[in-house]
Amino acid sequence: MLELATASETLFEPMPLGPRGPRERALEEGILMLSDADLLAIVLGTGLVGCSVFRLANELLDRVGGLEGLGRLGPSAIAEIPGVGTAKALRLLAGLEIGRRSLMRSIRPRPAVCNSATVAAWFTSRLAWREYEELWVISLDGRNGLRSARRVAQGGVHGLGITSRDVLRVALQDTAAALILVHNHPSGDPTPSDADVAMTRKVAEASNVVGVPLLDHVIVSSTGDYCSMLDRGILPFE
Repeated sequence: MLELATASETLFEPMPLGPRGPRERALEEGILMLSDADLLAIVLGTGLVGCSVFRLANELLDRVGGLEGLGRLGPSAIAEIPGVGTAKALRLLAGLEIGRRSLMRSIRPRPAVCNSATVAAWFTSRLAWREYEELWVISLDGRNGLRSARRVAQGGVHGLGITSRDVLRVALQDTAAALILVHNHPSGDPTPSDADVAMTRKVAEASNVVGVPLLDHVIVSSTGDYCSMLDRGILPFE
């Protein structure tokens, strides 16, 4: 069970914001220029009366054996270290986990999106059973590898509203080289409606302007059937 932070944690010395503080140097010189202790001080935020946050960060690293040792400890063990407490312990572990996930996701192979069947197989189990429509954007890299799959709109039983800006904002945030749209038809019939085609045309025109082409729009259904606008010759638009 996690321990509550001690009362002494409220008696702190704030981290100096002077010109040579780690926050200031991170902004001026870049976060890569900071030492492990500097980074740890930013995450900790405060020290204790008589113990600056910089001293606390250095003592913490010495005690646990550096960042590697810190990552091997649980929140309770870190919280027991004088000057840390539960809240700071969780912030430290959250920061380490963010870094770990970022690294793992940057080096792992990205699954290739080969064709509409691949897209339909992945999304049928996730969307086909829903009683309302959802629109997702698949962002691809330059080799059609999956960068991300994110929901951009959710509607009621009568459909959903979406603009080209909503779609492209996600694709640009994820630095997509190309994109695919996916949505579901709760009716069970994956045939694209006139509204589906009109919306797809607007997104395709806008995506061409910003250099992130729309490759396909796949519609899945509860029956397991799907429709690819690329396969049907609706895309690309002339």
